[in-house]
Amino acid sequence: MTAPARSPRRYDPDRKGRIVDAAIDVIAEHGVTGTTHRRIAAAADVPLGSLTYHFDGLEDLFAQAFRRHAERMSRSYEAAFTHVGNREQLIDAVTDLIHGDADADPRDWTVAYELYLAALRDPALRDVTESWMRTSRAVLERFMDATTARGVDALIEGLVMHKTLSTTPGPTRGETRAIVARQLGAAG
Repeated sequence: MTAPARSPRRYDPDRKGRIVDAAIDVIAEHGVTGTTHRRIAAAADVPLGSLTYHFDGLEDLFAQAFRRHAERMSRSYEAAFTHVGNREQLIDAVTDLIHGDADADPRDWTVAYELYLAALRDPALRDVTESWMRTSRAVLERFMDATTARGVDALIEGLVMHKTLSTTPGPTRGETRAIVARQLGAAG
């Protein structure tokens, strides 16, 4: 009697990365609490067992997904400042970040806020948030002292949060620019 032929193992070197990216998509759509192994596997188009093969559980997968998301956001954040050569360009770059003109969209911020909330409950994720904040502040410290950079980074996060969560129109671009200019000690 001949054993049934096994289907060939599919060569899929990008599977783990695809799972991480799918986890980010599922978190964006369903939040951390609505994210399951099954939803991630379906979104990544992989067998459910692939998740347990590549990750030590959902917490491990969340940490890797949030780390990848933070790294992407950090690259966008840094890119927003590549052209800055003077105070006015700095004010414009910060304003662009707040108004979503620097390659971050509401979906990106949804995932970021899911990370922040998850980090409140899971101290292991605070390494991801702390690393992200350090990276953002390091970019700003190219243009200002460390204390001011911390405040400007918090200003960016706070104004984006207000803009994202508001049910009424937030400050106009001009108003935001004036707020940023005041914080940076320049005329609005």
